[in-house]
Amino acid sequence: MLFQTMDFAVFLPVVFAIYWALAERLRWQNAWVVLASQVFFGWWDWRFLGLLWFSAGLDFLCARRIDASESPRRRRLWLNLSLTGNLGLLAYFKYTGFFLESFSTAFSWFGVAWDDPALRIVLPVGISFYTFQTMSYTIDVYRRELRAERDPVAYLAYVSFFPQLVAGPIERARSLLTQFHVPRRFDGLEAADGLRQILWGLCKKVLVADACGRYAYAVFADPGAHGAGSALVAALLTVVQIYGDFSGYSDIAVGTARLFGIRLVRNFRFPLFATTVPDFWRRWHISLMGWFRDYVYRPLGGSRHGRARHLRNLAAIFLLSAFWHGPKWTFIWWGVYSFLTFLPQERKVAPAPSLRSLPHISLTLLIISLGAVLFRAGNLPNAAAVYGRLVDWQTPFAPLPWATVIPLAVMVGLEWWARDDAHALENLLRPGPRWARWGLYYGLIVAFVAMGEGAKRTYVYFRF
Repeated sequence: MLFQTMDFAVFLPVVFAIYWALAERLRWQNAWVVLASQVFFGWWDWRFLGLLWFSAGLDFLCARRIDASESPRRRRLWLNLSLTGNLGLLAYFKYTGFFLESFSTAFSWFGVAWDDPALRIVLPVGISFYTFQTMSYTIDVYRRELRAERDPVAYLAYVSFFPQLVAGPIERARSLLTQFHVPRRFDGLEAADGLRQILWGLCKKVLVADACGRYAYAVFADPGAHGAGSALVAALLTVVQIYGDFSGYSDIAVGTARLFGIRLVRNFRFPLFATTVPDFWRRWHISLMGWFRDYVYRPLGGSRHGRARHLRNLAAIFLLSAFWHGPKWTFIWWGVYSFLTFLPQERKVAPAPSLRSLPHISLTLLIISLGAVLFRAGNLPNAAAVYGRLVDWQTPFAPLPWATVIPLAVMVGLEWWARDDAHALENLLRPGPRWARWGLYYGLIVAFVAMGEGAKRTYVYFRF
């Protein structure tokens, strides 16, 4: 079920009404969250529910065993079972097709055609997110930073909470699970701001991301027909598209959770205004980068054992991030590029976004955009073709349509104005004339409805 569809527009009010009707019965309220989340997730394909339940059940059992045992050997055994089960599940669905494709390519070198459609694996929606979420729970229990959960209903509510189930943010148990043990009361002001955040997320996804994506898709589909100007703009718009798409989803997820009295972590902090490359990665997909920091970088030693090991640990984060995104050589090289562009500015203090720092922001965005070519291209030959067009200044520039320019300019302007807030509409026109504030809200709603074709497009990160 997609957030920008009529299905969700009907689903959300029903879930909301019944949820708050059960406000005095916490366990029933949590059970309703679990049931609603299963419907939401199963809307794509009910068969994928089995994978979610397997991952959740495995970690629930392993965490209980870890918590109950005092034997270091047994505790490690149960932790390894959890990690092996989740990573094995993730590897099978994400990488089997990659290896089969590699074998097919190798056979083709010897003149043997091998392409069995029956061996193609369908990637379940959200598997990269909920497996990382349940693994972090087991690891925290193993580290004795958290006691194993004994209430299966609260635990399932944590694992399958529908706003963030399929594309994050990746939540930690000590943040989200604990909220399902506390009675919740409806807060009208919190819900109102949640609705504003949902509206802003929908507009970023449909009005900005989809419009930018159409231009970028056209260039990447036929690089030879475009020159340097178009290729460079397509690379820039790829970053904007992924940002609008993914941060838009996160805004909707966080805003929706607030309707239910639940706080999710912030996943983006206006990364388009980053003033250095490291600053960009501190602002982008914060929950994933935090996961790698706490469960990979620091356990490997962080920066405590000299420069060489520090660089090794940083490289591990970027390489794992590349593998997390998918089984493609373009992602691997994107990870290498990201690591190499991170290093020169690693120790530089990032200036705060301001008019004075616009040159730094522009340079950072250019560096990130050149790497986005690898992220978007799909394969190395296509990436090479796009890079090759960056030196052709003879081919005329394909102008951006106004349907792309205007929403993009509005998004950048509003987020720049609100760059110290949680989202662009949080304090916009508050205080101010009520008619102006509501006029803006209704204008965005009309624009969103008018761009109904966006409802036909999925989210980019549903593929990961």
